Amino acid sequence: MNLQMLETLLDYHYWARDRVLEAAERLPPEQFTKDLGNSFPSVRDTLVHLFSADWIWCCRWEGESPQTMLDPATFPDVASLRAVWSDHERKVRALLAQLGENGIGRVIEYRTFNGIPSAQPFWQLLQHVVNHGSYHRGQVTTMLRQLGAAPPKSLDLIAFYRERSATTAH
Repeated sequence: MNLQMLETLLDYHYWARDRVLEAAERLPPEQFTKDLGNSFPSVRDTLVHLFSADWIWCCRWEGESPQTMLDPATFPDVASLRAVWSDHERKVRALLAQLGENGIGRVIEYRTFNGIPSAQPFWQLLQHVVNHGSYHRGQVTTMLRQLGAAPPKSLDLIAFYRERSATTAH
């Protein structure tokens, strides 16, 4: 794993986030928060879980170990979630740039929610964030379909690569 690969994975992660948020924005408020009986009850709760995970891992990378996820009720709509997540994205990108090629192998020590000490190289943790995001974006896609709403545009990594290639070719 190298810095350029991690930057590309992060580009994909936020590209896919934007597609999911764009699809979720079309939901009326009652559907955005409707309990669908999934691992996180609503589209909103699942999206806030995704943002919470990004936030928690970034805190851990900075030496803190939060003990709880963020409260979904603090995000009444997609716009409020998008605003904080976009700010957070800048922080994550700056942290990665600061680590640089030599820093991505740095072992990050943190505590899980259960208080158990753990440690992994930064690059593994960033890969986890992206993989975790893919899992939950898939859940949101299913939830949107359950609500009769249009799903996001393709979230596949290959779609990201194709779009990026087409953009750089012109």
